Amino acid sequence: MKRKFGTEQKNAKPLILYGRHAVWAALQNPHRRIGKLVCTAENAAEISRKFPQVPLEIKNKKDIDGLLPNDAVHQGFALYCHPLEPISIEDVCRQSEGKENCRVLILDQVTDPQNIGAIVRSCAAFGVSALVVQDKNSPPESGAMAKAAAGTLELVPTVRATNLTRAVEILKKHGFWVVGMDGYAQTTIDKMDKNGKFAVVMGSEGVGMRRLVEESCDLTVRLPISDKVESLNVSTAAAIVLYELSKDYMV
Repeated sequence: MKRKFGTEQKNAKPLILYGRHAVWAALQNPHRRIGKLVCTAENAAEISRKFPQVPLEIKNKKDIDGLLPNDAVHQGFALYCHPLEPISIEDVCRQSEGKENCRVLILDQVTDPQNIGAIVRSCAAFGVSALVVQDKNSPPESGAMAKAAAGTLELVPTVRATNLTRAVEILKKHGFWVVGMDGYAQTTIDKMDKNGKFAVVMGSEGVGMRRLVEESCDLTVRLPISDKVESLNVSTAAAIVLYELSKDYMV
C-alpha cells in the first residue's frame, strides 16, 4: 500500500522523531521525506555508514534534550522530517480485494498519542491492514507517537477520516463486517466467527464509541475480563482484540 509524503500546514511545528527504533525505521522508509538528523558523534558514525545521504548535525545529548519535550527518551537521535500522508478508505478497500481475511482497526476519539503509538505497534504485530482515525478528534503524527510505536508507524497505513460513520459504511459495502467493542455487549469476542474481513471499532476509555458510530456496527462484542475490573487501557485492550482476531489465520 503506497505511502506518500505529507504537506506542511502553515506555521506548523516541524515534526521531530526521536529514539533509535523510530528514527531508523523512518530513515529506511522511502516514502518518508527527511530534513536532517541531529545526533551524537557516536551515533553519527553508524548513521554515515548506513545512510550516507542523510544530512547530519552533531550535538551532545544535553543539546538534543533542548530540542525535545522534557520527558523524551531520545538515545541520541532527533530526526527532522515530514509527516506521512494518510491514505483513503477507498485505498484500503481496493487493497482488500481478493483477500479472504483482512483486518482494519478503527479508533473513535482515542486522543492520547502514546496510546495510539502502542496500538500501531499491535497493528503491525498482528497483521492489520490499516488504522482508521477521525481526523478532527485524533492527534497528528508526533515524536511521542512514533516512539511508542517503536518504528512501526512506518509500517501501518493510516486513514484520517472526516466522518467515521461514512468510512464504516464504505467498508461494509466492500465486504467488511464491522464489529464494535462494547463492555456491555452480550457476546464475547472469543465466541464470534472470525473468518472473513473485519473492521473493529474501539472507542475512548470511559466514553466508548459515539452513538452513531456504534449504530453503524454490524454487531458488538466485549472482552471476557473479570467483573472486578471495569475496563482496560485502550492500547492493552486493542492488543488483546487484535491477537484474538488473528490467531486463527496468522502463522
